[in-house]
Amino acid sequence: MFRKLSVVFLSVVFSAHLYADSDLAKQLSNPVSDLISVPFQFNWDNRVGPLEDGRRFTLNIQPVIPIDLNEDLNLISRTILPVVSQEDIFPGSGDQTGMGDTVQSLFFSPKKPTAGGIIWGAGPVFLLPTATEPLLGTEKWGIGPTGVVLKQTGPWTMGALANHIWSFTGSSDRDDVNSTFIQPFLAYNTPTSWTFTLQTESTYDWETEQWNVPVHFLVAKLFKVGKQTYQIQAGPRYYAESPDGGAQDWGFRMSWIMLFPK
Repeated sequence: MFRKLSVVFLSVVFSAHLYADSDLAKQLSNPVSDLISVPFQFNWDNRVGPLEDGRRFTLNIQPVIPIDLNEDLNLISRTILPVVSQEDIFPGSGDQTGMGDTVQSLFFSPKKPTAGGIIWGAGPVFLLPTATEPLLGTEKWGIGPTGVVLKQTGPWTMGALANHIWSFTGSSDRDDVNSTFIQPFLAYNTPTSWTFTLQTESTYDWETEQWNVPVHFLVAKLFKVGKQTYQIQAGPRYYAESPDGGAQDWGFRMSWIMLFPK
């Protein structure tokens, strides 16, 4: 009798643990969830530049911090701080290593979905010229609107995030920034905390009238080490469209994410 009760108890605890982890994985699929996370996103691209001789490695540090404004509204801060190492991106460019420009997004997001289950957030986005070398950034300050809309149904999350940034000041020797970013995404979360994501991160440069369209297929797994929760994510990137001098064909992404659930 005692053994049967023990088995039942352990089964309930294990099931609850799986449910909690699965719920956390699902929250990570939502860009405006009420969850503190610190992703370290590693990106590798080969065949960069007009002669396709260049290489670029980018580490994006992307802390996501929700701020409780009132009973109905959160402010979600999403920061992208890139650290870049690149070489031979065009003939005679040499190599550069340092920080790139920072993109800071702020989403005002209702805490509860709409009656139809829609989750959304909107606010400003800022471009900060934090690059430590000219070839790693725009040397421009920028601002614009950003927004995200999604729906989570069962194990599925589908939606899109977008922004547009215009430069308003900065070096007069550099081209103006006038770009649109669109990120549609589709994610599937399993009960065992695996996540499969298909997404694009498309950018249209209105100054050069060129697209950059990397498509990602990513596989992620949530796990714990001691009391700390992590997610590791990895997968290939294919460039369906690339601007002149951009990355060609294939790349790779791997992310290490630290979670701090309430």
